Amino acid sequence: MLTFDQIKELIELVSERDLQGVEIERSGFRVRIEGRAGAVATVIAESHSAAPSTSTLETVAAGSSEPADEDSVPTEAQEEAMAQEGLHLLRSPIVGTFYTSPSPDAEPYVRVGDRVKRGQVLCIVEAMKLMNEIESDEDGVIEKVFPKNAQPVEYSEPLFAVRSD
Repeated sequence: MLTFDQIKELIELVSERDLQGVEIERSGFRVRIEGRAGAVATVIAESHSAAPSTSTLETVAAGSSEPADEDSVPTEAQEEAMAQEGLHLLRSPIVGTFYTSPSPDAEPYVRVGDRVKRGQVLCIVEAMKLMNEIESDEDGVIEKVFPKNAQPVEYSEPLFAVRSD
């Protein structure tokens, strides 16, 4: 398992060297860090292999994985149509589990039709027991929420469609 400081060093390495990404696997624990257009995003997942793995480090091409639930993820054509309609897609910055509220018995942060402001918390994406609050990067109105509560999400997967003001 890697420490937080080791993961942070890897993120800095990807950023400084302008790499497409790195992937490390140790003792069944897997970390992938992808660089995207000047920004760096961390994607962390556990390996599902039962056999102990050796440590590896490799450069990986930046690319998206298969979505967890095809019904909740828009196709490229649907994304293009939404962009032409003036909708902004807020995407997941990490791999994790999508939650609409801070706790199971709490009200959702937002619902379809709610007006949101830039910086307002819209959801949580849990990754490795860390609750990451995802904030709006646009002022506008929530038109669609793509994932269902407690559904796994991938890096760069659309979470919300926001009609910008």
